Amino acid sequence: MAETLTARHPLEGHRDQLEALSAALAPTLALELGELVAAVDLRVDPGSGGADAVEQVVGGPLPARPDTWTALPAGQALRLGPDEWLLTSAAARPEDWEFAVDEAATAHGGMAVDVSAQRTVLWVRGSAARELLSTGCALDLRPRSFPSGRCAQTLLGQAAVLLVAHGEDDLQLVVRPSFAGYVVDLLVDAAREFPPSRHRKETP
Repeated sequence: MAETLTARHPLEGHRDQLEALSAALAPTLALELGELVAAVDLRVDPGSGGADAVEQVVGGPLPARPDTWTALPAGQALRLGPDEWLLTSAAARPEDWEFAVDEAATAHGGMAVDVSAQRTVLWVRGSAARELLSTGCALDLRPRSFPSGRCAQTLLGQAAVLLVAHGEDDLQLVVRPSFAGYVVDLLVDAAREFPPSRHRKETP
């Protein structure tokens, strides 16, 4: 009988380290692994009707402006460029998600490619989340410049990342698995410069 393969988070080996760091720095900072999701890169001319067709498939609106995102029933839609979106789903299987989106897009001259294995999610939360990210990112991450609903492709240190603002103290990093360990090490090193939380429980 064939063995069943279980998907494993590329940063699973860092989980204990991140949990310990987050416990020490909460509520100032928390670094958390994001769940595994199905992800497709969608390319379609927004004027062709393809975006409307995809919206019917994914059950939610695609963002109208580049560098913004919208919520989907089980994921999100991020507009990366004039004719490019990243669509995620925590409920669908990668192959099903790609097929459904691609079928809608190809009818209008577009296409969708499964990039689930090329995306790893890390959450940076807490009152110092933006300050931490600013140590390695050249973007102006102040809430008035990078408010909730915005996203941006940028560099964090030497790694290309997709940064997504979910709230003033709630930011999402999407990075390729091959750079994920580097990004974690960069953030952990920077986070050690923050003072431990006064609210944490002392170990007996």
